[in-house]
Amino acid sequence: MTRLFRGVFIVWMLLRFGLDELFLTSFQKPWLHALARMVSIGRKLDAPRGQRIREALESLGPIFVKFGQVLSTRRDLLPLDIADELARLQDRVPPFDSDVAIASIERAFNKKVGDIFVSFERVPVASASIAQVHFAVLKDRDGREREVAVKVLRPGMMLAIEKDLSLMRMMAGWVDGLSAGGKRLKPREVVAEFDKYLHDELDLIREASSAAQLRRNMAGLNLVLIPEMFWDYCTTDVLVMERMHGVPVSQVDRLKAAGVDIPKLARDGVTIFFTQVFRDGFFHADMHPGNIQVSIDPATFGRYISLDFGIVGTLTGSDKEYLAQNFTAFFRRDYKRVAELHIESGWVPPATRVDELESAIRSVCEPYFDRPLKDFSLGIVLMRLFQTSRRFHVEIQPQLVLLQKTLLNIEGLGRQLDPDLDLWSTAKPFLEKWMIDQVGPKMLIDQLRNEAPLYAKLIPELPRLLVDFLKHSKSDPRGALDALLVEQKRTNRLLQAFLYGTLGFVLGLLVMQLIVRVRIF
Repeated sequence: MTRLFRGVFIVWMLLRFGLDELFLTSFQKPWLHALARMVSIGRKLDAPRGQRIREALESLGPIFVKFGQVLSTRRDLLPLDIADELARLQDRVPPFDSDVAIASIERAFNKKVGDIFVSFERVPVASASIAQVHFAVLKDRDGREREVAVKVLRPGMMLAIEKDLSLMRMMAGWVDGLSAGGKRLKPREVVAEFDKYLHDELDLIREASSAAQLRRNMAGLNLVLIPEMFWDYCTTDVLVMERMHGVPVSQVDRLKAAGVDIPKLARDGVTIFFTQVFRDGFFHADMHPGNIQVSIDPATFGRYISLDFGIVGTLTGSDKEYLAQNFTAFFRRDYKRVAELHIESGWVPPATRVDELESAIRSVCEPYFDRPLKDFSLGIVLMRLFQTSRRFHVEIQPQLVLLQKTLLNIEGLGRQLDPDLDLWSTAKPFLEKWMIDQVGPKMLIDQLRNEAPLYAKLIPELPRLLVDFLKHSKSDPRGALDALLVEQKRTNRLLQAFLYGTLGFVLGLLVMQLIVRVRIF
């Protein structure tokens, strides 16, 4: 019965904001357009369609707000006006009762709050659709008092999510079966992606693990601070982390007054992003201004502070290599190579003509080079690339969706801090070094070092393996031994050839690095 009432409420909200009229007019059928005009009689539906969709999702509650936020990253699926409106969705959610938060904490640790914390602030400092945060003071294992932030999951979230996801799956099935246009939107896949995203964000242990990984990765960069996790006080429902002190990155005037070098701060943000993506393949994927602060403490002055690690992105080695080659080709304006990479990776059908795809990519990207961020929007460039991709039947890779979203966050941050920031020039030296590392002696040495434990284990076992082979051979042992000797000689020749080839390869790489540094860029 609860699901029925929820379904009726959702339908009422859709009718109230005229989304039924938008749905009917999306089909190329005159009679459906006439029906849309009839059902809109008596309703004021003069607001833009994107605004109406955004307001409907806000009225439906936090789960639908989250769905809109995720959907806003899929600019390959949405018209630009709708994607821009959905990007404005914020978690404007009032906090839940502090007594409920305290009860969740006490249930998680089977202790009274007064026995866990030296002090606990009942009034939450932040509240979102998934959780809210309280400040507290905790004694660590060494007996030191530490300021901490306590993140508590909203009660009953899992049940509410499962109910709404069930309805979303049903509606996705309707959209998928109505038309070819509906199938292109892949509604079932979008809802499945949202399902995974939400369940990941609801596990605070997973968030703490992601924060710990980012903290290790960024330890030597000295550009960003990430809070320490207190593992004795982390569960799936409650997370206790180091309290960070900083100025929100959106308060630029306050940062300037404190003496922060704003242009350097903008460049550092780009460096952090490309380091996490290309060096580590593990990046903070929710880098909007609400999750970023800047330290003005003398010991860490001018460093970023990252918060909220519920959404992280990962890339494989092949993903990183493909992206780096694409970026490098873009920086060199080698659009033919970009087109070839799309075909080689299987993103477009193999029968696609390289020259046609090259021409289409050039027409999108060429007008925007050598411009500062204030003169163009990366979002518009991506939107036009997505339009081009549909023409050539490009398959958008799911693992790159979060990367697209994060790149747009970085653009917005850079535009806010330093409108004259040249994203291309800032990223170019980093990518140049990364590409050289991928094909240079360092990569060869790293691979040999990684394989060394396997070789160290196999070499001592060779005599025993030889004896076992001779004992269990069904043929004449002498004949087997002769065959083994022949193979040993052949192996020796191969090893010699490998050794000479490796030496030649290393020398060639050294020469190539010199050529790359002089000519490639």
